[in-house]
Amino acid sequence: MTFVTRLTLQSGDRAALDGTVDDLKATAARKGAALKGPHSRPPRTLRVPQHCRLHADDERTFSSWDYTVFTRDLEIHGHDEFARTLASRSFPDSVHVEVEIEQIHGMGRGRN
Repeated sequence: MTFVTRLTLQSGDRAALDGTVDDLKATAARKGAALKGPHSRPPRTLRVPQHCRLHADDERTFSSWDYTVFTRDLEIHGHDEFARTLASRSFPDSVHVEVEIEQIHGMGRGRN
């Protein structure tokens, strides 16, 4: 059985995100692990309204706060120990990381 580990990295700081992705790619190259990606998604611009007061009956607002979120996706096929090491390492506070693991069954094998 093979495991596919998907890492999704998101940040509002593009330089920190790209630096983290470059570090992951260099580590994979040193360890001999096959790394697919990074695959870039289109950046998302988010808008957050800012109220002048916390009272529910006060409708006054400041201008909204706009920010951009950049996303990169990586995949590791097999290399379970390497994937476990990457998933448990510490990342910069400005980079949000999600890890998804999928078990792939070979052809002709039933699921247990």
